[in-house]
This record gives sequence, structure tokens and C-alpha cells, in this order.
Amino acid sequence: MTSGPHSRSIPSQPLRLRLKPKAPATGYVDGAWWPRTRDLAAELPELAEVLSVRLGPVHRVAFAMDAWAPPPARRLPVDGRQVRLEAFRYQDKDIVYVSGLDGRRICLLVIPPEAGDAAGHDAMMTAARRGNADSPVLILSKAGVSAKDAVAPRATSGGHSPGQSA
Repeated sequence: MTSGPHSRSIPSQPLRLRLKPKAPATGYVDGAWWPRTRDLAAELPELAEVLSVRLGPVHRVAFAMDAWAPPPARRLPVDGRQVRLEAFRYQDKDIVYVSGLDGRRICLLVIPPEAGDAAGHDAMMTAARRGNADSPVLILSKAGVSAKDAVAPRATSGGHSPGQSA
């Protein structure tokens, strides 16, 4: 898949995404996303395309600075639009926030790409269950996503201060 000058190097496979049914928001997350790599710039175009059904054009993505490698640029062309990417030092590494132009936002549990098939599937299904109010850490732990799948922090410079929210 190609989006602007960025060419997606991931083999074409179905997007691993589950969202809670449309209803009043409950719990910590609105669903789960299980990317195949830790390259946000490569993974995001397909995610943005699918989420645009609920959000309209994706305008902004907020994520944990240490959760993705290589660090993405501040903007990424997706479907002819520039999506603003905002890395936060103190954001939960297991969460991404995806916002549309009108300010609507979806909070997704990010399942580590390294998670095993059964654990990843279980975490996705739990996060997307209507009424689920479990925290991201609890969802991953109950599904059996092990600590070895967790993101190892890397040294970074710059970024946002803890007083800024995503």
C-alpha cells in the first residue's frame, strides 16, 4: 500500500483491529489494534483508512514516545492529507489516541506485535467487548501477553512535557 511518498513495506495482510460496538463510551479503551511491527509510519496509513469510517479523516495520532521505532516524523501523509503525529514521554505505551478533524477520538489498546497469536487475539476480543472497563495492563495480563512483549524504553530527546496531555 502506498500513501504519499511513504511506501508501506509490510506484506498485505488484514488489519488486526477490533472496536467496541457504537454505544456510549465505557472503560479505558474503545477497542484494540495489533500492529505487525513497531514502525508507526508504516502501520498508520491502513489504520487511519479503516478508522476514518468512524472518525472521518484522521487528523491526529498521539502515542508513547518510547513505544515505536524508528521514531516517526511529526507529520505523515495519509490519503493525500497530513496526519499530525504527537509523541508523549509519559503516555501509556499500550495506548494510541486517534482523532478526527471534528475532535472525535478513539482510544486503542496497542497489543505488542511480538504477542503470541492466542494472547493477541484474546486481548483484542476483550478490549472490544461491549461494557469492558478493564485497564490496558489488565487486559494484556489476563490475555497472557507477557512482560517480555513489553516495549523496552529507549533513550530519547525532546518530546512533550508531562504537563501536556494527549
